Amino acid sequence: MGEVAISVDGLRVRRGRTEALRDLTVTVPRGQVVGLLGPSGSGKTTLMRCVVGVQKIAAGTVTVLGEPAGSARLRRRVGYVTQASSVYDDLTVRENLRYFARVLDAPAHDVDRAIAETGLTEQASRLTGSLSGGQRGRVSLAAALLGAPELLVLDEPTVGLDPVLRTELWELFHRLADAGTSLFVSSHVMDEAARCDRLLLLRDGELVADDTPDGMLRATGAPDAESAFLAIIREREGHAPRTGGAT
Repeated sequence: MGEVAISVDGLRVRRGRTEALRDLTVTVPRGQVVGLLGPSGSGKTTLMRCVVGVQKIAAGTVTVLGEPAGSARLRRRVGYVTQASSVYDDLTVRENLRYFARVLDAPAHDVDRAIAETGLTEQASRLTGSLSGGQRGRVSLAAALLGAPELLVLDEPTVGLDPVLRTELWELFHRLADAGTSLFVSSHVMDEAARCDRLLLLRDGELVADDTPDGMLRATGAPDAESAFLAIIREREGHAPRTGGAT
Protein backbone atom coordinates (compact mmCIF):
# COMPACT_ATOMS: atom_id res chain seq x y z
CA MET A 1 0.00 0.00 0.00
CA GLY A 2 3.00 2.30 0.57
CA GLU A 3 3.51 2.61 -3.20
CA VAL A 4 -0.12 3.48 -3.89
CA ALA A 5 -1.49 7.03 -3.82
CA ILE A 6 -5.08 6.25 -4.83
CA SER A 7 -6.91 2.93 -4.93
CA VAL A 8 -10.41 2.81 -6.43
CA ASP A 9 -12.35 -0.45 -6.35
CA GLY A 10 -15.77 -1.04 -7.92
CA LEU A 11 -16.71 2.63 -7.71
CA ARG A 12 -20.20 3.60 -8.79
CA VAL A 13 -21.71 7.07 -8.62
CA ARG A 14 -25.28 7.92 -9.60
CA ARG A 15 -26.76 11.31 -10.40
CA GLY A 16 -30.48 10.89 -10.63
CA ARG A 17 -31.05 8.12 -13.15
CA THR A 18 -27.63 8.59 -14.70
CA GLU A 19 -24.66 6.46 -13.67
CA ALA A 20 -21.80 8.98 -13.64
CA LEU A 21 -19.14 6.36 -12.84
CA ARG A 22 -19.62 2.67 -13.62
CA ASP A 23 -17.79 0.00 -11.62
CA LEU A 24 -14.52 1.89 -11.84
CA THR A 25 -11.42 0.10 -10.56
CA VAL A 26 -8.00 1.73 -10.86
CA THR A 27 -4.78 2.23 -8.90
CA VAL A 28 -2.70 5.41 -9.03
CA PRO A 29 0.94 4.97 -7.94
CA ARG A 30 2.84 7.42 -5.76
CA GLY A 31 5.39 9.85 -7.11
CA GLN A 32 3.99 10.17 -10.63
CA VAL A 33 2.06 12.70 -12.67
CA VAL A 34 -1.05 10.75 -13.62
CA GLY A 35 -3.35 12.39 -16.15
CA LEU A 36 -7.10 11.87 -16.13
CA LEU A 37 -8.30 12.69 -19.62
CA GLY A 38 -11.57 12.55 -21.44
CA PRO A 39 -14.24 14.74 -23.02
CA SER A 40 -16.52 16.99 -20.98
CA GLY A 41 -19.10 14.89 -19.14
CA SER A 42 -16.90 11.79 -19.02
CA GLY A 43 -16.78 11.72 -15.20
CA LYS A 44 -13.40 13.32 -14.51
CA THR A 45 -14.59 15.84 -11.93
CA THR A 46 -16.87 13.25 -10.30
CA LEU A 47 -13.91 10.89 -9.84
CA MET A 48 -11.78 13.65 -8.38
CA ARG A 49 -14.55 14.58 -5.95
CA CYS A 50 -14.64 10.95 -4.86
CA VAL A 51 -10.88 10.98 -4.29
CA VAL A 52 -11.09 13.99 -1.98
CA GLY A 53 -14.15 12.60 -0.22
CA VAL A 54 -16.80 15.17 -1.13
CA GLN A 55 -18.86 13.03 -3.53
CA LYS A 56 -21.60 10.64 -2.41
CA ILE A 57 -20.97 7.19 -3.88
CA ALA A 58 -23.43 4.39 -4.61
CA ALA A 59 -20.97 1.50 -4.28
CA GLY A 60 -17.29 0.68 -4.09
CA THR A 61 -14.37 2.08 -2.12
CA VAL A 62 -11.82 4.85 -2.56
CA THR A 63 -8.61 4.72 -0.53
CA VAL A 64 -6.15 7.63 -0.53
CA LEU A 65 -2.64 7.34 0.92
CA GLY A 66 -3.82 4.29 2.85
CA GLU A 67 -6.83 6.04 4.39
CA PRO A 68 -10.53 6.16 3.40
CA ALA A 69 -11.15 9.10 1.06
CA GLY A 70 -12.27 12.17 2.98
CA SER A 71 -10.71 11.01 6.25
CA ALA A 72 -9.74 13.80 8.64
CA ARG A 73 -6.23 12.34 8.70
CA LEU A 74 -5.86 13.30 5.04
CA ARG A 75 -6.63 16.98 5.55
CA ARG A 76 -3.01 18.15 5.42
CA ARG A 77 -1.79 15.36 3.17
CA VAL A 78 -3.97 16.11 0.14
CA GLY A 79 -4.19 19.36 -1.82
CA TYR A 80 -7.22 19.91 -4.06
CA VAL A 81 -7.76 22.49 -6.78
CA THR A 82 -11.26 22.68 -8.26
CA GLN A 83 -12.14 24.07 -11.69
CA ALA A 84 -13.77 27.07 -10.01
CA SER A 85 -11.45 29.35 -8.08
CA SER A 86 -11.67 28.75 -4.33
CA VAL A 87 -9.97 31.87 -2.99
CA TYR A 88 -11.21 35.19 -1.60
CA ASP A 89 -11.55 38.01 -4.14
CA ASP A 90 -11.39 40.77 -1.51
CA LEU A 91 -7.95 39.68 -0.27
CA THR A 92 -4.63 40.11 -2.01
CA VAL A 93 -2.83 37.05 -3.31
CA ARG A 94 -0.44 37.11 -0.35
CA GLU A 95 -3.26 37.64 2.17
CA ASN A 96 -5.11 34.66 0.72
CA LEU A 97 -2.08 32.43 1.07
CA ARG A 98 -1.31 33.65 4.58
CA TYR A 99 -4.88 32.82 5.57
CA PHE A 100 -4.75 29.32 4.10
CA ALA A 101 -1.30 28.75 5.62
CA ARG A 102 -2.78 29.46 9.07
CA VAL A 103 -5.71 27.13 8.39
CA LEU A 104 -3.36 24.34 7.32
CA ASP A 105 -0.76 25.14 10.00
CA ALA A 106 1.80 25.45 7.21
CA PRO A 107 5.11 27.24 7.86
CA ALA A 108 5.13 30.96 7.07
CA HIS A 109 7.89 30.62 4.46
CA ASP A 110 5.58 28.38 2.42
CA VAL A 111 3.69 31.48 1.28
CA ASP A 112 6.65 32.95 -0.59
CA ARG A 113 7.58 29.52 -1.99
CA ALA A 114 4.07 28.90 -3.33
CA ILE A 115 3.89 32.38 -4.86
CA ALA A 116 7.22 31.91 -6.63
CA GLU A 117 6.45 28.39 -7.84
CA THR A 118 3.18 29.45 -9.45
CA GLY A 119 4.61 32.59 -11.08
CA LEU A 120 2.60 35.05 -9.00
CA THR A 121 5.39 37.24 -7.63
CA GLU A 122 4.30 40.32 -9.62
CA GLN A 123 0.66 39.82 -8.58
CA ALA A 124 1.31 39.09 -4.89
CA SER A 125 0.05 42.48 -3.66
CA ARG A 126 -2.96 42.70 -5.97
CA LEU A 127 -6.52 41.94 -4.95
CA THR A 128 -7.34 38.44 -6.17
CA GLY A 129 -10.64 39.67 -7.61
CA SER A 130 -8.75 41.96 -10.00
CA LEU A 131 -6.82 39.09 -11.59
CA SER A 132 -7.62 37.21 -14.76
CA GLY A 133 -9.29 33.81 -14.56
CA GLY A 134 -6.03 32.04 -15.26
CA GLN A 135 -4.21 34.02 -12.57
CA ARG A 136 -6.95 33.31 -10.02
CA GLY A 137 -6.60 29.63 -10.86
CA ARG A 138 -2.90 29.88 -10.07
CA VAL A 139 -3.74 31.41 -6.69
CA SER A 140 -5.87 28.34 -5.94
CA LEU A 141 -2.97 26.13 -7.00
CA ALA A 142 -0.58 28.08 -4.78
CA ALA A 143 -2.92 27.54 -1.82
CA ALA A 144 -2.97 23.80 -2.55
CA LEU A 145 0.85 23.71 -2.47
CA LEU A 146 0.99 25.06 1.09
CA GLY A 147 2.26 22.53 3.60
CA ALA A 148 3.83 20.34 0.89
CA PRO A 149 0.96 17.82 0.51
CA GLU A 150 1.78 14.24 -0.46
CA LEU A 151 -0.97 14.18 -3.10
CA LEU A 152 -2.23 16.97 -5.33
CA VAL A 153 -5.62 16.52 -7.01
CA LEU A 154 -5.89 19.14 -9.76
CA ASP A 155 -9.09 19.52 -11.76
CA GLU A 156 -8.20 21.16 -15.10
CA PRO A 157 -5.51 23.43 -13.57
CA THR A 158 -4.29 24.80 -16.92
CA VAL A 159 -7.65 26.06 -18.23
CA GLY A 160 -7.37 29.70 -19.28
CA LEU A 161 -3.57 29.79 -19.23
CA ASP A 162 -1.43 30.81 -22.17
CA PRO A 163 0.97 28.22 -23.63
CA VAL A 164 3.99 29.58 -21.76
CA LEU A 165 2.29 29.38 -18.36
CA ARG A 166 0.88 25.93 -19.17
CA THR A 167 4.40 24.71 -19.94
CA GLU A 168 5.77 26.25 -16.74
CA LEU A 169 3.06 24.60 -14.64
CA TRP A 170 3.69 21.19 -16.15
CA GLU A 171 7.39 21.64 -15.42
CA LEU A 172 6.42 22.44 -11.82
CA PHE A 173 4.23 19.33 -11.64
CA HIS A 174 7.17 17.15 -12.66
CA ARG A 175 9.53 18.84 -10.20
CA LEU A 176 7.02 18.09 -7.45
CA ALA A 177 6.72 14.47 -8.61
CA ASP A 178 10.51 14.11 -8.71
CA ALA A 179 10.53 15.27 -5.08
CA GLY A 180 7.99 12.57 -4.15
CA THR A 181 4.62 14.29 -4.51
CA SER A 182 1.89 12.36 -6.33
CA LEU A 183 -0.20 14.35 -8.81
CA PHE A 184 -3.62 13.44 -10.22
CA VAL A 185 -4.34 15.97 -12.97
CA SER A 186 -7.47 16.14 -15.12
CA SER A 187 -7.69 17.72 -18.54
CA HIS A 188 -9.88 17.61 -21.62
CA VAL A 189 -6.96 18.85 -23.75
CA MET A 190 -5.46 15.80 -25.39
CA ASP A 191 -2.14 17.45 -26.19
CA GLU A 192 -1.41 17.49 -22.45
CA ALA A 193 -1.39 13.68 -22.44
CA ALA A 194 2.27 13.53 -23.48
CA ARG A 195 3.20 15.52 -20.37
CA CYS A 196 1.96 12.76 -18.04
CA ASP A 197 3.80 9.72 -16.71
CA ARG A 198 0.63 7.70 -16.99
CA LEU A 199 -2.82 8.20 -18.49
CA LEU A 200 -6.32 7.22 -17.48
CA LEU A 201 -8.89 7.83 -20.21
CA LEU A 202 -12.56 8.12 -19.27
CA ARG A 203 -15.61 8.10 -21.49
CA ASP A 204 -19.21 8.10 -20.28
CA GLY A 205 -18.13 7.17 -16.75
CA GLU A 206 -16.04 4.19 -17.80
CA LEU A 207 -12.29 3.67 -17.84
CA VAL A 208 -11.36 2.89 -21.44
CA ALA A 209 -7.56 3.05 -21.17
CA ASP A 210 -4.88 2.88 -18.49
CA ASP A 211 -1.38 3.17 -19.96
CA THR A 212 1.71 5.29 -20.38
CA PRO A 213 1.55 7.86 -23.20
CA ASP A 214 4.13 5.92 -25.25
CA GLY A 215 2.40 2.63 -24.53
CA MET A 216 -0.92 4.01 -25.69
CA LEU A 217 0.59 5.25 -28.96
CA ARG A 218 2.38 1.96 -29.57
CA ALA A 219 -0.74 -0.07 -28.83
CA THR A 220 -2.90 1.91 -31.24
CA GLY A 221 -0.33 2.92 -33.85
CA ALA A 222 -1.73 6.45 -33.60
CA PRO A 223 0.42 9.56 -34.14
CA ASP A 224 -0.96 11.50 -31.16
CA ALA A 225 -3.07 11.13 -28.03
CA GLU A 226 -6.30 12.36 -29.58
CA SER A 227 -6.04 9.86 -32.43
CA ALA A 228 -5.15 7.11 -29.96
CA PHE A 229 -8.19 7.94 -27.83
CA LEU A 230 -10.47 7.73 -30.85
CA ALA A 231 -8.88 4.44 -31.90
CA ILE A 232 -9.39 2.99 -28.43
CA ILE A 233 -13.05 4.03 -28.45
CA ARG A 234 -13.60 2.40 -31.82
CA GLU A 235 -11.79 -0.82 -30.89
CA ARG A 236 -12.52 -1.30 -27.21
CA GLU A 237 -15.76 0.36 -26.18
CA GLY A 238 -17.67 -2.09 -24.07
CA HIS A 239 -14.56 -4.18 -23.37
CA ALA A 240 -11.94 -4.24 -20.64
CA PRO A 241 -9.65 -1.20 -20.27
CA ARG A 242 -6.43 -1.21 -22.28
CA THR A 243 -3.42 -1.59 -19.99
CA GLY A 244 0.24 -1.13 -20.74
CA GLY A 245 3.66 -0.67 -19.27
CA ALA A 246 2.82 1.69 -16.37
CA THR A 247 3.87 0.44 -12.97
